[in-house]
Amino acid sequence: MNRREFVALAAATPLTAMSRANSSVRLGIDIFSLRSQKWTPFQYLDYCAGLHVQVVHFSETRFLGSLDAANLLKVREHAANLGIQLEIGMKSICPSSKMFDASLGSAEQQLTQMIEAAKIIGSPIVRAVLGSADDRKPGPIEVHIEDTVRVLRSVRSKATGEGIKIAIENHAGDMQARELKTLIEGAGVDFVGVCLDSGNPLWTLEDPHLTLEVLHPYALTSHVRDSAVWKVPQGAAVTWVQMGRGNVDIDSYVRKYLELCPGKALSMESILLGPRIFPFRDRAFWDPYRQALAWEFERYMEIADRGKPYQEEPWESGNEAERERQALEESLAYTKKLVDTL
Repeated sequence: MNRREFVALAAATPLTAMSRANSSVRLGIDIFSLRSQKWTPFQYLDYCAGLHVQVVHFSETRFLGSLDAANLLKVREHAANLGIQLEIGMKSICPSSKMFDASLGSAEQQLTQMIEAAKIIGSPIVRAVLGSADDRKPGPIEVHIEDTVRVLRSVRSKATGEGIKIAIENHAGDMQARELKTLIEGAGVDFVGVCLDSGNPLWTLEDPHLTLEVLHPYALTSHVRDSAVWKVPQGAAVTWVQMGRGNVDIDSYVRKYLELCPGKALSMESILLGPRIFPFRDRAFWDPYRQALAWEFERYMEIADRGKPYQEEPWESGNEAERERQALEESLAYTKKLVDTL
């Protein structure tokens, strides 16, 4: 089925019918999927309500407009009126990460502020990240893990006192599953867990099913999207795609996630960036991955071996914001249909 046919089918299906997913599944949307819309938080919520999801995940503070208490209370009230549960998040809390923004205050100050914001807005978690793949070079990533653990420990009493947990995402190639497991256990599993992303493992040469196997006991929430992986002369190519278009067996991943992480939000994060090359045929590429395990990399290669170059269909619209919505709605419709079969 091509995009034109899929969109036509979705348009012909009433949203109320599409929303008859398994009632035990909490479907959500990460607002990063709509980053080009430049809407107010209230407009984001209205749009998501129209798609009949139960959770809206404001993964970055910019989407909330501000952390002013009055604004947060208005967002909370609007979400409650729509029957939507809220999750909020921020970027890097690792002071040694290239992604960390020191202009906003220390990592401890920023995280404390977000814990307070979560309490006000009614979010049970604060999603945060260490950084990105850039933090593996020159690395080692273990230094950044230690720095992040120190920050998390410093806010433990604040987080536990407010009843808020910190969900660290496996983000943009920063950590493999074993490394994130070390971070969570080092900080304290009583208040730190994972925002489990299905697309990012492939940026760390990792099978997302392996990531799920290792990290599911710590799952607090999720970002879900499909991926296409295939071999190229330099190594492998990875591109994120709409749900159902990739070759990582996303259907099985979703089923396992729902079984292993009952009650946790299954939130779409739609990102289409085009292919990224991982030149692992070059020995220098492995410098940031000296601790990688051969058997885990073999699972990654099994995915690449069965892949073929992904050719994206041409978009009918040249408007980026419209394409963004179309891609998200396609992924959400596919996932609702999948969940309905469970």
